Amino acid sequence: MKLFAVVLFVFTAHLCYCYAGRALEKGEVPKHLNRLNKRPVKTIKSPDGDIIDCIHISHQPAFDHPLLKNHTIKMRPSYHPNWKKDGDIKNASTVGPLSSSTPITQLWQSNGKCPERTIPIRRTKSGSVKNYGKKSLPVAKTSSIDVELINANNADNGHEYATVYAEGPLYGGKATFNVWNPKVEGYNELSLGQLWIVGGSQSLEAGWQLDGYVNTGCYNLDCGYFMQTNNEIVIGGSISPTSQVGGSQYDITIFIWKDQRDGDWWLQVGDAVIGYWPTSKFPHLSDGASRVYFGGEIINDNLDGHHTTTQMGSSRFPEEGFGKASYVKNIQTVDESITLKTPEDLKTYVSVKSCYDIMTSNEDIDNWGSYFFYGGPGLNDRCP
Repeated sequence: MKLFAVVLFVFTAHLCYCYAGRALEKGEVPKHLNRLNKRPVKTIKSPDGDIIDCIHISHQPAFDHPLLKNHTIKMRPSYHPNWKKDGDIKNASTVGPLSSSTPITQLWQSNGKCPERTIPIRRTKSGSVKNYGKKSLPVAKTSSIDVELINANNADNGHEYATVYAEGPLYGGKATFNVWNPKVEGYNELSLGQLWIVGGSQSLEAGWQLDGYVNTGCYNLDCGYFMQTNNEIVIGGSISPTSQVGGSQYDITIFIWKDQRDGDWWLQVGDAVIGYWPTSKFPHLSDGASRVYFGGEIINDNLDGHHTTTQMGSSRFPEEGFGKASYVKNIQTVDESITLKTPEDLKTYVSVKSCYDIMTSNEDIDNWGSYFFYGGPGLNDRCP
């Protein structure tokens, strides 16, 4: 029986997502596990079965990457769009109050915490690396050569989207994502809600996901593309509670922005700054993002010759509204004035409207700003 968990994740996308430019062979798995699972300062066993290793911050996987061998880790960003002056800068773990979202709860935290100058990493098991694969970007029709190249390389790969997007140049994006526990049918399928920062053939992604830890690529800290600074949040660790149809609703706020002094792209979840993607690895994002996407994604493996029953969001279509359909609210982007603003001209991109859809609204809801509902059940009478 496959075990599923809703997890907080980051993802880094390039045209190729293979380890060392290729897929891992069976004999390489133990060596790769040793690279990922560093010697811990402390180990914490989570109630959900995860093992959390507290790794010294200078021993995290990012330092295994050749471009970061001599990198000096930055413990806080030099700039934040919400800061008014240098005196407002707080430490990297609690840069608040910057959002009103409920703090993230991760089960492992009930059994301990990691010491200062360490970061918590979920221990990787062999089953998590044997399918080292690829994951695509959401693509809308465009004349861009880079985006068309991505579209051609990822044609018919089963990824389906329900998203809105703003066009750049942009220097960040922020939104609050309703968190659910959707049903996932296939062993290699997934369902997620996230934010994409896209430039050419590269993207930075963060959000919540349900996939049973099978679908890999450059997820979380695995490939050394993300530098974590926070010692309280496990990237790739399960989060709870999740929303219920007709019941309590829970959400997380995701914010990614470009540091104007150093060029790094920082990630904040709720009030906690988690870490950054070093600018040296992302030349296509050096001048900002061409697009910022918000929304949902699933993988459809067409098992038994029909569309997957994997659900997106709550599994309900967006017209059912709050308490039933999944939402994304308080959508903002960082523009050329390096200010967080509500985008005026959001466009939509939906892969298969009969399976999953999206609905924007001009209805004013207190403290929701710009928002939309999205999702769907997958296989149904209109979705073959």
